[in-house]
Amino acid sequence: MIARAIEDTLLFHLNHFPATALLGPRQVGKTTLVKALQPRMAKPSVYLDLENPADRAKINDRTIFLESNRNQTVILDEVQRLPDLFPELRGLIDRQREPGRLLLLGSASYDLLQNTAQSLAGRIAYLELSPFLLSELPEPDWQQHWFRGGFPESYLASSEAVRQVWMANFITTYLEKDLPQLGLRAAPALLERLLLMLAYSQGRLANYHELSKSLGISSPTLTNYVDFLERALLLRRLQPFFANAGKRLVKSHKLYIRDSGIVHHLLRIPDFNHLLGHPALGGSWEGYVLEQVIALLDRSEQAFFYRTADGAELDIVVESALKIKVALEIKFSNQPTLSKGNTVALQDLGNPPLLVVTPDADDYNLREKVRVCSVRTLAQNLAGLLAE
Repeated sequence: MIARAIEDTLLFHLNHFPATALLGPRQVGKTTLVKALQPRMAKPSVYLDLENPADRAKINDRTIFLESNRNQTVILDEVQRLPDLFPELRGLIDRQREPGRLLLLGSASYDLLQNTAQSLAGRIAYLELSPFLLSELPEPDWQQHWFRGGFPESYLASSEAVRQVWMANFITTYLEKDLPQLGLRAAPALLERLLLMLAYSQGRLANYHELSKSLGISSPTLTNYVDFLERALLLRRLQPFFANAGKRLVKSHKLYIRDSGIVHHLLRIPDFNHLLGHPALGGSWEGYVLEQVIALLDRSEQAFFYRTADGAELDIVVESALKIKVALEIKFSNQPTLSKGNTVALQDLGNPPLLVVTPDADDYNLREKVRVCSVRTLAQNLAGLLAE
């Protein structure tokens, strides 16, 4: 099993909070991770898969089951299947408020679960498991990771044919089963068309008018679908940075499909060489690096992009406590240069440190406070700048 960067953080939460929720897309590896960590947990544990009828039957009388396992960590997988469970979990915690009572695994974000999880406010900590990060791989192959994406079954597939079959089944299941069960009422074929259009426009400013017109739906309906896909952890919405009041700033957000493997499958790109000649290359690379960056940030740090109407632009700006800690520019070139727009943007923002992320360049300083790195060394370079 590939070790995940979140392992120690998850164990820390179990040791300090009555309930912990580990959220992430379906088949991202939540169950595999938790089962591997069971021997390291402070308490013995009992695991139930709420998609399994036999396991669901065990909690028909929830009070009896939960009370009889009060000295163990109760692990409930696919917890979004039983939203009415949350009020009873609150009572369980309040009767014996100690760390590690519950570990909940779910295929939806906190925002999507919030209506049912309100009863656990103040009792639960949330963590998100992303697909494999490049920095987690024992032998990082950025080309394979970018092309296949980070879902374990896709990245580790024995062949491209196997990967393509898995990805097709994954997308179909998500659209036809998982999203409806989470509450999205939309035709799967329409959602697939929406995802395809988003794949073609990966990383561009969101244009809801054009998208809704092409899909034959209203802008409010499209907004609802996009919001839902974001909360289901399939889409990433990157907001513009607004601190400079004296500039005419772009106000639209950007949309990204979070996993690059899904992007390439939707676009029917058969292999890495075809990707290199595809019009979606730049947007795909930008989205891929963005996901690596965001997964490395802590809760106090937030990512934005910066763009003005005059053409000043930076791909990522990381802010914490009202201070820009670092900016990043993503280049698909091992001999990167900064545009005039990049330079003006840095000046607008007070000349923060800039990290220029490339596919495979050596690490070096391009100029003062501007460092070039490869995507393989991104994690260590970013960690150093964020620690300053």
